[in-house]
Amino acid sequence: MSFIQLVEFKTTQIEAMFELDQKWRDATEGKRTATAATMTRDRDKPDTYLWLIEFPSSDAAMRNGQLPETQAISQEMMKVCDGEPIFRNLEVIEKREL
Repeated sequence: MSFIQLVEFKTTQIEAMFELDQKWRDATEGKRTATAATMTRDRDKPDTYLWLIEFPSSDAAMRNGQLPETQAISQEMMKVCDGEPIFRNLEVIEKREL
């Protein structure tokens, strides 16, 4: 069963977040288990973003989260956020193309 981690966060430094994401992608090439990521901006809440990160399974997401590179970059990302991010761990029960 596929899995999506949704991360909601606030920042006034979105470009720094994109740079850290690129740093993570470079560092985890060939190791990461994430298969896709979508960054969104909440149009109703200034400086609020939601990141949807897709994995083949919840186990794959856990392995990805345990990578030393993921843990190190996550700490850097926390410094760029305004407050604590909100994480939601979502099992996909149905996906349709419309």
